[in-house]
Amino acid sequence: MATLPAFLRANAPWLAAGFLLTFTSSFGQTFFIAVFAGEIRATFELSHGAWGAIYAIATTTSALVMLYAGSLTDRFRVRYIGLGVLLGLAFAAMAMSWITEVWMLVVVIFLLRLFGQGLMGHTAMVAMARWFVATRGRAVSIAGLGVAMGEALLPIVFVALLGVFDWRVLWLVAAAALLALTPVLWVMLRHERTPQSFAQAAGSTGMQGRMWTRADALRNPVFWLMVPALLGPAAWNTAFFFQQVHLAEAKGWAHVTLVSLFPLFTATSVVFMLLAGWLVDRFGSARLAAVYLLPLSAGYCVFALAQGVPAGALGIVLMGASVGMHVTMMATFWAEVYGTRNLGAIRAMMAAVMVLGTALGPGITGALIDLGIDFPTQSYGIAAYFLIAGLMAGVAGRKAARGLHL
Repeated sequence: MATLPAFLRANAPWLAAGFLLTFTSSFGQTFFIAVFAGEIRATFELSHGAWGAIYAIATTTSALVMLYAGSLTDRFRVRYIGLGVLLGLAFAAMAMSWITEVWMLVVVIFLLRLFGQGLMGHTAMVAMARWFVATRGRAVSIAGLGVAMGEALLPIVFVALLGVFDWRVLWLVAAAALLALTPVLWVMLRHERTPQSFAQAAGSTGMQGRMWTRADALRNPVFWLMVPALLGPAAWNTAFFFQQVHLAEAKGWAHVTLVSLFPLFTATSVVFMLLAGWLVDRFGSARLAAVYLLPLSAGYCVFALAQGVPAGALGIVLMGASVGMHVTMMATFWAEVYGTRNLGAIRAMMAAVMVLGTALGPGITGALIDLGIDFPTQSYGIAAYFLIAGLMAGVAGRKAARGLHL
């Protein structure tokens, strides 16, 4: 296997395209949209509950649309799909700058979530899984760094700019940035790695040497055993960041103290994303399925018990470790288990489940907070959830390994 520098040099255009797609997905992610939550609520005179409901409705709808739209990656080349999604996200960002009614806000949030978190990341990960086989883990982990960079950079930059510019102007800035990147993506993918990125393309097979269809996958127990592992990180980690103000208050910490721990989360997730890429290429995703969620379970338990900031930092690091591995695992596991011919349609189901989770997590935790159960107390239940989900993923991994004759 080639060294990392040699791998990067040989595959630079395609890896850079994957990185660009995941980075631009940031403009439709919760961590970016939440920067403008206060301004949006003030402009449209929304309570916290009303804003949360709008976000949940729009996100859930985008998850349903993903079931169909995600399969387009099996029918069209990545350069066409990527360009279309990038333009769609730019339009949604532009629309955010001029909408005047609440119903318009619902539509725009739907578009941001569909094109951003949904299709942009989906397209990137399907491309990486289809373009690379022996080095799939490393390719996915490198492309996934785009989200980490967006998470680390964009909120800080746009929060600073909010002190100078009107929030609507900043959405125009976001749209302009996306439009400026469209020709860059086109140039990167003028020669796609795979000559034919269509459903008829050869690609790698999955369990039993087959190319599985989405209907086949739905009848297979491996998919259903992995659903909790798909849903959990999206639901509860989104809720963790969504409820950060409440969480700081519940711990008796200043909000800035809690936020100061977030770079630890990002740094740890990046390290373990890259580590997971190497482990996947060496051992396969099926063999790692049993262990990658366990740090999340431990992390939420530690955070629930944490009284001081150092203990909270340990919990954050454990959570980041699992999240980094999750990014790589969820992009490689399905290609390994079900093959690449219908990967877009199959992974669209997974993407829909994860997007749905980002809608459910804030809603469930918010309702429990209203009932007097604070987030640190809820973290015990979340830790138990991840322990059970990890056990189920382990069973799924063993079944998949048998089907792959590992």
